Amino acid sequence: MVKQLYLSVFLLFSSLTLFAQPANLRLEDFIYNEKIRTVLLYPALDNPENPTRLLTPAIKPLQSESPLVLEFDDMSAQFEGYRAKIVHCNADWTKSNLNDIEFTYEYNEYPVRSYEQSFSTKVPYFHYRLELPRLKLSGNYVIYVFSEQDRKLVLSRRFMLYETRVSIEAKARFSQGIQQQFSDQQIDFAITYKGYQLNAPQTDLMVVMRKNFRWDQTKSGFKPTNVRPFDQILEYTFFDLENTFPGGNEYRYFDSRTLSGRGYGINAMERSDEFTRLILFTDKSRANGSYIQIDDFNGQYVVDQRESGRGSVEADYTPVLFSLKTEEDPDAVYYVNGAFNLWQLNDRNRMTFNSETKNYEVEILIKQGVINYDYTVVRGQGKPEEAPIEGNYAATENDYDILVYNRPPAGRADLLIGYRTVEWNRRR
Repeated sequence: MVKQLYLSVFLLFSSLTLFAQPANLRLEDFIYNEKIRTVLLYPALDNPENPTRLLTPAIKPLQSESPLVLEFDDMSAQFEGYRAKIVHCNADWTKSNLNDIEFTYEYNEYPVRSYEQSFSTKVPYFHYRLELPRLKLSGNYVIYVFSEQDRKLVLSRRFMLYETRVSIEAKARFSQGIQQQFSDQQIDFAITYKGYQLNAPQTDLMVVMRKNFRWDQTKSGFKPTNVRPFDQILEYTFFDLENTFPGGNEYRYFDSRTLSGRGYGINAMERSDEFTRLILFTDKSRANGSYIQIDDFNGQYVVDQRESGRGSVEADYTPVLFSLKTEEDPDAVYYVNGAFNLWQLNDRNRMTFNSETKNYEVEILIKQGVINYDYTVVRGQGKPEEAPIEGNYAATENDYDILVYNRPPAGRADLLIGYRTVEWNRRR
């Protein structure tokens, strides 16, 4: 009897360990199954259909009563049960050593119970929605969703919860570099830690800066240039350009909120019983021209359907043809990039050269709305670059945010103890 009890406990522990974390889980924004589209994660608003809800990054105060909301579409058009789990991560997005019970208030497996079938769309889909639970600790998190049937991963998304244990003063300005003053932007900042214990102020804090809430455009590893221990202030004012970012350019965009006529950026529409295909105007390089002011969403996008106002289930999916007029370059790979593709470069947004039109082209299935995008080029084993097509201009409007992490004495994970957004040349 005792042996059977031990065996039962062992099997239970083994099963829990087996499903603790999938082996192929990537602790980043990622879609593992092609049938999943339009993965959104944002702080909830009073109106769940307000399109602007999607423009706010997935970060909120730890004690906020308003939850984060996850939405996604299943393009198989057949209902499937899904569940979600949450992983606590360190500042560098590696899994922390915390057990689930240390950061959750309940069992760490959440069924996605809110779902609805698309209505009056040519392309059918199921829309799923989940309000994330309250958690105990600040820091970096990843939520991942898997199928109830086979427990295979379908998506993962990053989010953050922060405390205001330190205060951050920040200012954006033109770069102080002689050669970069017309192309780059500089962020100077200071951290006040009054009332928060730091044993070694020079090294205890980990600071990360992001541009336009993009994880592919971050800088970290900052050390204070001046420590004022009596005032408990750390100053970060650099002269080696480590706190500067290329300005980039305003994002291109198109408006597909209504399919009854051509919206901004749409050159032609092709209608069929299966879908409505959108052909955008051919884009050209903006690298060598003058800066032109355009109102944009800094690379983000909104899902919306103008006639109904219920973009979540009444916005249709449309094949969108992007084309870029540029010379063929066999050593370069071109991509259409944006938050609509989670800022990832993959086969879905990779462009090919059309020898007839002399354009690089790609067709992508995208949900109706206002979509920001730009073009990225990768040459050989080099880093992705937007500047060769989009240019860099110091006057470009951008959003920056600063994240401050610390691991308390005897702590087993990094906590997010400070957060600040910085706007540059904001016109909205």
